[in-house]
Amino acid sequence: MSASPSTTYHFIAASEQFLTVEEPLEEVLRERVRNYGEVGKAIDFWLLKRPAFLNAPELSTLATTVPNPAAAVVSTDPKFIDFLKLRLEFVAKGSFQAPSSTIQDPLAQQTI
Repeated sequence: MSASPSTTYHFIAASEQFLTVEEPLEEVLRERVRNYGEVGKAIDFWLLKRPAFLNAPELSTLATTVPNPAAAVVSTDPKFIDFLKLRLEFVAKGSFQAPSSTIQDPLAQQTI
C-alpha cells in the first residue's frame, strides 16, 4: 500500500484583521474566481481563517511572525502567492507539503 501523493501548497499569512478587513483581498479573490470561470480553470486557492497548518513544527519560526488570530490564502499556484505577496507586502510567505505527518489536511481551520 503506497502513501497518498503529497502536494506543495504555497501561502501568504497575516492577521485575520489585516487580510479580511484592512486589505481589499475579497475583491482580488472575487476577480480571480471570475477569471478562472471564464477560462474554465478549477479553483486552486482558498482563504482560511485560523489555518491549522501554521501549528506544524516545520512552520513554527514563520508562524511566530503572524499575529493571532491569523488568516491565510493557500494555493497550489506559486505565482498567485508571489502576486499576493507583492500586492499585500506585509504578509508572511511560505510553503509546505501535505498530506504529511504534521499536516494531514492543508485546508483545516482551528476551532475557537
